[in-house]
Amino acid sequence: MAREQLHHPSFSELTRVSARIGFLSFGGPAGQIALMHRELVEERRWVGEDEYLEALNLCHLLPGPEAQQLAAWIGWKLHGWKGGVIAGGLFVLPGALIMLLLAMLYGFAAQLDWFAALFLGIKAAVLVIVAQALLRIAGRALKTPFQKALAVLAFVLLFVFDAPFPLVVLGALALGALVGARRPGWLALKPAESNGEVTHQWGATLRAIAVWGAIWALPMALVLVTLGRDHVLWDIGVFFSQLAVVTFGGAYAVLAYMAQEAVGTFGWLQPGEMADGLGLAETTPGPLILVTQFVGYLAAFRAPEPFDPLVAGILGATLTTWVTFAPCFLWIFALAPWMDALRRSSALKGGLAAVTAAVVGVIANLAVWFALHVLFARVERVTAGPLHLQVPDFATFDWRVLAVTLLAALALLRLKMGIPATLAVATAAGLLLSYVP
Repeated sequence: MAREQLHHPSFSELTRVSARIGFLSFGGPAGQIALMHRELVEERRWVGEDEYLEALNLCHLLPGPEAQQLAAWIGWKLHGWKGGVIAGGLFVLPGALIMLLLAMLYGFAAQLDWFAALFLGIKAAVLVIVAQALLRIAGRALKTPFQKALAVLAFVLLFVFDAPFPLVVLGALALGALVGARRPGWLALKPAESNGEVTHQWGATLRAIAVWGAIWALPMALVLVTLGRDHVLWDIGVFFSQLAVVTFGGAYAVLAYMAQEAVGTFGWLQPGEMADGLGLAETTPGPLILVTQFVGYLAAFRAPEPFDPLVAGILGATLTTWVTFAPCFLWIFALAPWMDALRRSSALKGGLAAVTAAVVGVIANLAVWFALHVLFARVERVTAGPLHLQVPDFATFDWRVLAVTLLAALALLRLKMGIPATLAVATAAGLLLSYVP
């Protein structure tokens, strides 16, 4: 597409269309990326096809939700950092507000029998949704024996040896960078392009790091000064800031790690509640990583001092959203000027390909973790030397969850009903079966 054929929108046009995309961005990253392509490339011709695909490749290299970062990059391309803030922010804001309302409802009603019954089916549907994501990503990412070996290794390290999730991801990134530079065929990479001049943009990059690093840290400084390091808000901010740095591969890749930390280390949630949060996130627009907001809300809601529980929950959700998405703007504004250099880097492309392969093993770990905690009421951690296994109590098996899981699998995988319809069917079935002893 020739550059002169593209239309440059006004700032108000960008704002209006970004808000529209934010409210319509259901269906996970694939659906969101397709929506932006239709709206901004095909219909409005604000961005060229090649530029869009190159920007998408850049966003795949970065931690965080790639669809939201792509929206921020498009805004930056059209109207500088103000456009990036508007496009990236409005991509998240509608879903964040809806997720906050759902978390508030959950916080007050989670102990009611009818509400718990409602989520029996949601947990089962989430298990099928995660299994579908595993199959889809594995089919796309595992093209070579080396990639398959990486996926198996990541699963074993996480599920059998309880290796730290950030270490697994960063290890895959480093190994992929080495292999990408020396044996690109092992990761199904094409040789890197070497033609063309690289434009250095150190000034813009350093300014972006300084400004957005300060924005990222600002609420944490306020928490430190007013509440101290012993308050739950400090723990929330630190944990989700760390998570924002290693969130390669989308929300599914970090959910098991997030759930294990939120449940086992901090005691913020019960095991089944993470599946509830993911089910709610699947029904809202915006990035699936907004499930972090659900966790942050409940963590502060249940340890509110010195605030009222509702106020504490809102503060926890707001802080979580801030430290989750502020880094996304930092990555985009700092690295977008270097797009050509990043696109031509074999090491970076290799690192991304290796992380994508490892993410298959990470999601497999999530699927098994969800299956155990959804199908069984009690799961124990058993340690034997370097092995750290999760063993279910078979006496606590819930046949109703299995029945709804099979129904959800039929609806989603066989009948292709889509995620919202599958969640609705599973919720209704779970509500009915909850009254069966």
